[in-house]
Amino acid sequence: MSAQWRVLRNAGTDAVVLARVRLCTSFWCHFRGLQLVPRLPEDEGLLFITGFEGKAHTSIHMFFMRFSIGVVWMDGQGRVVDTVAAKPWRPAYAPRHPAKYYVEANPSVLERVKIGDILRFDEGVAI
Repeated sequence: MSAQWRVLRNAGTDAVVLARVRLCTSFWCHFRGLQLVPRLPEDEGLLFITGFEGKAHTSIHMFFMRFSIGVVWMDGQGRVVDTVAAKPWRPAYAPRHPAKYYVEANPSVLERVKIGDILRFDEGVAI
């Protein structure tokens, strides 16, 4: 099965936040995340999708990471509820408010979103 890609946009402004986010829905994708990935293109990220809103199951760790990342947590409506600049080899980061989705990307993603923004995941990305 091929990877599913989306464009991450700010729903209010239509601005592109990330040109390519790969959907991460399976246990194995959630387990691996970006561990051991040598680098990530500036305009790409992973979009983790969970079954319900919460804090514990949307927390992340940074073990086996080679670089810092920006993490954006969203609720079920796509509203940004928290963000963090996560550093390698830190034990855990969790959102301050329940989240259903989260994006892991380069730290620069944090310059393009703020808490309260609503993000959408558009289809139709060329691979």
